[in-house]
Amino acid sequence: SEPSRTRGFARGVRATGSMAKIANAHLRSCIQQVLEGSEEKKREFLETIELQIGLKNYDPQKDKRFAGNIKLPHIPRPKMRVCVLGDAFHCEKAGSLGLDHKNADGLKNFNKNKKLIKKFAKKYHAFLASESLIKQIPRLLGPGLNKAGKFPTLVQQQEDLSNKVDEIKATIKFQLKKVLCLNVAVGHCGMSESEIVDNLKLSINFLVSLLKKNWQNIKVLYIKSTMGKPVRLY
Repeated sequence: SEPSRTRGFARGVRATGSMAKIANAHLRSCIQQVLEGSEEKKREFLETIELQIGLKNYDPQKDKRFAGNIKLPHIPRPKMRVCVLGDAFHCEKAGSLGLDHKNADGLKNFNKNKKLIKKFAKKYHAFLASESLIKQIPRLLGPGLNKAGKFPTLVQQQEDLSNKVDEIKATIKFQLKKVLCLNVAVGHCGMSESEIVDNLKLSINFLVSLLKKNWQNIKVLYIKSTMGKPVRLY
């Protein structure tokens, strides 16, 4: 069944919304545990903080599979790799920002080779595309990017490319597939506790708003850093 898509630019969802089910003090104490764990065993890289969700009273076969995006106040994955598929204007802009980019000729060079396109899609977390190019993508690349769930986001000429990239990096996606577990990045271990609180509250409230029975569909919530132990939030 088709997922119900919600463009979650905080429609009816506020960062300060009702988190009545999780006390603020408990939320902060869980975040502190995750940050302390990451300090004790310092890694060579910046650990991401994930929200892990277990759902209940949901049948992915019968119930409508939800999907929704929400832009968080603080970028959870600053190192996220974004590639610009651009016209001359956007390729020049991307070059000056140090972003990877490809023009129409670059895409033609793939010769619709499925293996190469799959490898290209895997290399990046997200894509941006100019208006003139986005229409040509199915013709030039076939369904490869779409299958990988990475069809490009449109960027207009009047938009600031750097801001658009930050917007992509700050946006997370909740999508129910065949299993009742979800994972999303909500922050990283270099963030302050209050920044993680902002991101977590907005993420959880938005997720609850997507669910058919709201909180009654949530079985468990954990947060963990990439290499750390999970800490139970709910």
